[in-house]
Amino acid sequence: MRFGFAVKILGRENHKSHDARRWQNNPHLLHSIEFAHKTFDYLESTGISMYRFPSDFAPYLTHPTMPQFHNQLDEAKTELEALGKRAKQLNLRLSFHPSQYILLNTPSPKLRDSSIKEFEMQAKILDIMGCGDEAVVVTHVGGVYGDRIGSTERFIENHKLLPERAAARLVLENDDVSYGIDDTLKIHEGTGIRLIFDHQHHTCFNIGQMSHEEACVAALRTWTNARPKIHFSSPRTEKRIVKRVDKATGKKMAFQHDPLLSQHADYVDFTTFIPFARKVKDEYGEFDVMVEAKSKDLAVLKLKHDVKGLEGFLVE
Repeated sequence: MRFGFAVKILGRENHKSHDARRWQNNPHLLHSIEFAHKTFDYLESTGISMYRFPSDFAPYLTHPTMPQFHNQLDEAKTELEALGKRAKQLNLRLSFHPSQYILLNTPSPKLRDSSIKEFEMQAKILDIMGCGDEAVVVTHVGGVYGDRIGSTERFIENHKLLPERAAARLVLENDDVSYGIDDTLKIHEGTGIRLIFDHQHHTCFNIGQMSHEEACVAALRTWTNARPKIHFSSPRTEKRIVKRVDKATGKKMAFQHDPLLSQHADYVDFTTFIPFARKVKDEYGEFDVMVEAKSKDLAVLKLKHDVKGLEGFLVE
């Protein structure tokens, strides 16, 4: 079982995940690749074997009005290939997760086309790096737009427009407000797209009757060409501090509120994860885990420590 995290390293000070400069300063994928090698150094030193690249790893790559950034993949091809060879040597599993504004089921043809281009470009990065079928680009179904059925069907129809490389790497995740595992399974039936199961999202939004374990196994079974992976996080349990204007005084004050189920805790609750993972492994077999906790790599290291030596857990 591999454990991984997304983008930001907290265990090393002043570590940059990518070239985040604004367009005026001419950011480039080549600089992001340099930072990625330093990220790989850290992953190797800590024994972490999964990592999600920042969505803007290649800055402004598909920006419609900035053609000066459109050739970055060609300009950095040799460096991307070298980065991919190193990832293979380190046995790293890599992925992308485009921003929430990249939507395949949008009713806007303009946004649909730009989203498809973004999916294709991130898939192309993984292709150039020589990554296997386990390296994926994760997306959500998208908006409801006042018509859940119609929006679901639009995802299925727009999926047909994806270039081959994008369709091969795109995978679909259940979300916490609009589309649960029942919805993503229907889309899988219509497209063949592989599914990511998100444990916390299923806690927040589950219109069916499936348990977490049942839903997870159903998603894992959509993977036929690589070891599947899931997303796991625990809900924050602390009170929230919200600042707002007090109607009585007119002054801005801090108020305590109950925690939101959708917010991620700093670390994973291993007392929930361990029995869940054991049941799923008994039913399905091996799978990998992307940890989506606030403490990022630190949460991964703690979880690896928590499960080390336990029956049924062989951690890579």
